[in-house]
Formats: sequence, C-alpha cells, structure tokens
Amino acid sequence: MELSQIAAVILAGGYGTRVKHLLPNLPKPMAPVAGKPFLEWILRYLQQQGIQQSLLATGYLGEVIEEHFRSQPVEEMEVVCYRETQPLGTAGGFLNAVRQAAISPQAWLVVNGDSLVVAKIEEMSAYFDDPSIDAVILGVSLDNASRYGSLITDERGKLVSFAEKREGSGIINGGVYLFRHNLLEKFPQSLALSFEYEVFPSLLAQNTYIKVQAIEAPFLDIGTPESLSQAEAFIAHYFPSLIDKC
Repeated sequence: MELSQIAAVILAGGYGTRVKHLLPNLPKPMAPVAGKPFLEWILRYLQQQGIQQSLLATGYLGEVIEEHFRSQPVEEMEVVCYRETQPLGTAGGFLNAVRQAAISPQAWLVVNGDSLVVAKIEEMSAYFDDPSIDAVILGVSLDNASRYGSLITDERGKLVSFAEKREGSGIINGGVYLFRHNLLEKFPQSLALSFEYEVFPSLLAQNTYIKVQAIEAPFLDIGTPESLSQAEAFIAHYFPSLIDKC
C-alpha cells in the first residue's frame, strides 16, 4: 500500500498528569523539545516517510495545538485539528476526528502524541499485501517492559490478547496502529472508547486478524519527568536529518 493512501491520526487530547507540573499551560504533546513542540517532531517524522495528511485529535488545551499549527504549518503536509468536547478515550478521540474529517483513505495510521518509535511505516503497510490482515500493531521489544502492558501473539504473530503490566522483558504496545478503513465499521459504537480495553478485545472477538509487527527499535514516551528530560537527546541522536531541515 502506498503511504500517500494512508491518513494519520495523532492522539493529542490527554491531560499528561505526571508531567503537568513541568508544562504550565501546555498540553503534553506540546512539550518544548529541541526548539519545537514534541508533537511537531512526530509530524515531521511522518512527513519524511511519505504521510501527507494528518488529523490531530485534540482535547485538553486543544486551542494551543490549533494555534501553533495554524501559524507554523508543517511543510508538505496537511494538518487539521479536531477537538473533543469531553474526554473520549484513545479510540473515541480517533473516531471523533475521523468522523469530522469525513474522508476515506485506504488505511488509517494512529500514533500517540506523546511517544515516538524509530520505525518505518512502509514496513507496517506492507502487511496489507495480505488481504486477510485487517490491522497491524507495532510491538516494541523491551528488556524492561514493567511500565507497559505486553502483547501476546501466536506463532504467526497474530494478536491473541493484551497482558497486564509485569516485570521483565516483553513486547509492548508501541501505540502505533494501522487499520484498513473498512475495519472501522466493526468498532464498538460507544462514544467513549479505549483501544486497549474495548476496541481490540471487540475486534478479536469478531475473529479479526490483527498482526503484531515485533521490532527492536529506539522508543521514547515523554509521560514521566525522567523520560521527558531525555527527549531532546533522543531527537538529536535518532532524527538529525529532521533537525537539519528546520
């Protein structure tokens, strides 16, 4: 599948409770990193890979995000914000943006606005050459997966279930999903939805083939003060070409 046929939705509506005291009057995805909001580095990374259209699912302090990208657009990418008026959860925020955008790409790429993994979207989209695969989750292999739940798969890499947080190594949910557009018809119809606790269990119950692409890759989640402090070095080390273009 060509990446130009994929539209991205970046989930940027959360409160960021653990780092809120470090970001007065800023939503977590707008945390300043290497001279730009962290969210902008995500968008530039997607644009560099060939994604041309991105929807920002905003909520808390959404007006800050909207004003920034209105005044400082990302080159060669269409960026449109869709704000939720009440907390809708990860999947609810995604569906709210999709329904307001009223577009029908061949597939939807979903990423979190507070994390970044060094992975190629093209490799995820290649799984859609197999018509039996309806969705792809990026799974990141970590030596210490205790902060996250783990993905349980069968021998083919098909998602079986989500495991709760536990000590030790594991393949964690990288928060990067690829859905065929027509799969959205099988999503639960509730207004507020979580991907992990409601959407994926519902899809599995409908025998949906959800492929887990397990990779070893650098991964950053800025959800804690410690990880937020690592963000600038992460961007400088893994994305120097993005910095050079700015």
